[in-house]
Amino acid sequence: MALIQMDIQTIVVGGGPVASLLVLKPRIPEEAPHDAQLPIKIGPVEAMAIGMGVNDSHRTTDRPMTHDLLNNVIESLGAHLDSVIISAVSGTTFFAQLRIEKEDGEAIFIDSRPSDAIALAVRTGAPIYARSDVLTTASYPDFKGVEKEEEEHEMEEFHKFVENLSPDDFANNSNSSTK
Repeated sequence: MALIQMDIQTIVVGGGPVASLLVLKPRIPEEAPHDAQLPIKIGPVEAMAIGMGVNDSHRTTDRPMTHDLLNNVIESLGAHLDSVIISAVSGTTFFAQLRIEKEDGEAIFIDSRPSDAIALAVRTGAPIYARSDVLTTASYPDFKGVEKEEEEHEMEEFHKFVENLSPDDFANNSNSSTK
């Protein structure tokens, strides 16, 4: 399966009955099976950890957060996080893998929750990928993109209409009678 590089579009930190949500979008929409967004429900703690990683605010804490600790362990073993892969979906549950590369170039894949994998990726600058079959199965359309396409289509139709107008189309038809 093809891997599509993803970017974080939105992080919603929920509370109480409101779930937290992470929305990923293809970095290059043309590479995806369709212009899509990938919504992943996550816990509020994980949403905050991802947000802290995106904003680099995890660096201001006195002690390492859990995801910083994991990165420190990986690096101390002479390896680095090469990438994160959203590898599968079953119902509403997503699965991910960490692709860790050792000093000798060997790649190790470790199963992970997507939220933990992404929290680690944003701290290390590692790319996030989703398998194309996961996008096909679990994504929803980018409604802004659909709306833009519809507006462009309407403008094309309007331009065609205007280009085909003639002065006769505006002439007052005085031959009609109203008897």
